[in-house]
Amino acid sequence: MCDVRLFRSGFLDYQLARNIWEMPYNDEMFLNNAAYHLQQCVEKITKGALECTGVTVPNTHRLSKLFSMVQNNGANLVITEWMDDHAEMLSEWEAESRYNMDFLVEKRKLEKALEKTEEFLRINGIWEDLRPELRDEKTRQRLLQCMPTDKRDCSDFELNCYFIMFARKLNISG
Repeated sequence: MCDVRLFRSGFLDYQLARNIWEMPYNDEMFLNNAAYHLQQCVEKITKGALECTGVTVPNTHRLSKLFSMVQNNGANLVITEWMDDHAEMLSEWEAESRYNMDFLVEKRKLEKALEKTEEFLRINGIWEDLRPELRDEKTRQRLLQCMPTDKRDCSDFELNCYFIMFARKLNISG
């Protein structure tokens, strides 16, 4: 079932990766932890968008497979060229960064991945600021009418996520 909490959890993984990156550190394992959370961010956001189309999401961490499912099922998620080109690298970060003690994420790759993950999140409206489509009052009202009454009093972040859920019903692409 499509749930705002999966989007929130993915966004928190991004914020955690960013916080780890900005922390003063002298141990490369910090980079591995940031890389793991970046991969989790992208995986959770992608799975959340797939669930919103009614797709039963497989138990996988392979982003290339999930990205293919997004394209094949019309999920309301833009897979950026960088994400598509680096799906295997990000997927490797999921397990290698946690279980292979000899694995070290390269600082320059992590820095680029942080930049491109933020771009991916912003393009898809997974952000605290209200997405541009919802700044139009008519569109916002149409979206609110699709939502359960008890969910209408929500944050801009949650409203952005509901947009992903209901954009197909509204015949709007994100």
